Amino acid sequence: MGDNAIPNVHIHYHRPPGRKEIFVQRLVHQTPDAVITFLARTPLSRPVVVDGEVVLEDGSPAIWFTFPGAWHDIGRFHRADGTFTGIYANILTPVRWLDSRTWETTDLFLDLWIDPQGNATVLDEEEWQEAIDRGWLNEELARAARDEALRLLHLARDGAWPPPVVQEWTLERVREEVGWP
Repeated sequence: MGDNAIPNVHIHYHRPPGRKEIFVQRLVHQTPDAVITFLARTPLSRPVVVDGEVVLEDGSPAIWFTFPGAWHDIGRFHRADGTFTGIYANILTPVRWLDSRTWETTDLFLDLWIDPQGNATVLDEEEWQEAIDRGWLNEELARAARDEALRLLHLARDGAWPPPVVQEWTLERVREEVGWP
């Protein structure tokens, strides 16, 4: 499939209290259960670092998996040279579809990280707590975020998460699908 034939999706990403970004990504594959998108060169002002290691840097490719009705999305992270660094899950509100190629969601601050060896950990608990303390998250959303993060953590530690689609759509497969070198 040539690059021009692949449609873009527009993801309206809200982060309380008032930040909003629109991410434009290439649609790679879509089923009723998952939408796979590709960001060939992630624009970052500073790298994403987990346990002292850069896991996503400016210009890195990232593959995103959005699951209708889920309280998270998943990213396959790489360095700019294409080296796979791990699986990152944003805990967020289930996406609300504005149309077939546009959706919106709200970040709930917690994230889950799985390194290439399968070690899983919850990230950004201090940001989540700050959001609660400042009133950016109400009690219901805060509890939903915590419940989802812990649910995914336990599933990951049991080897039952992430879903197989995340392992099936590697960077090599996505590059071949979209015709990106």
